Amino acid sequence: MDDLHVPPGPGAPHGLRIPAADLVEQFSHASGPGGQGVNTTDSRVQLSFDIATTMALSDVQRRRVLMRLAERLSGSVLTITAAEHRSQRRNRVAARERLSALLRDAIVPEAVRRATKPTRGSQRRRLDGKRQRSETKAARRRPGFPD
Repeated sequence: MDDLHVPPGPGAPHGLRIPAADLVEQFSHASGPGGQGVNTTDSRVQLSFDIATTMALSDVQRRRVLMRLAERLSGSVLTITAAEHRSQRRNRVAARERLSALLRDAIVPEAVRRATKPTRGSQRRRLDGKRQRSETKAARRRPGFPD
C-alpha cells in the first residue's frame, strides 16, 4: 500500500502526504453486484485513519479536521467504506479518493467575512421595488376604499 497524497489547496499549499503506516485497511464481503463471486471475495474496503496520532497534519490542521468531521469520527478515527465496485482494488482506490477529498475540504481555513454597508444604489433599488409593489397592491383595492 502506498502513501496517500492529498492535492494542494487552501490550508495545505503544498498538499499532504499521509504515510501508509497511518492508514488501516480492512476487507470484508460486500453486498450488491458480483454474482456468485460476491460471496467468496472480500471486496468491501474499510479505510481507517487516526487523526489524533498522525504526524502528517499540523496542529492547526488537526484541530480543523477534528472539529469539522466530528460527526463522522469514532473517537479520533475516521473510517471510510467503499463497496460500490466488484473488485477490491477499485474499492481501495475509491476509499482513498474519498478520504483525500474529505481531508482536503476539512483543512480549508474558514473564510472571514468583512462587514460592509449596502451601496446607495442597492438601497435605492430596494426602496423603488417596495414602492412599486405597494402601488401594485393599492391598485387591487376596491374603488373608494379608505386608506
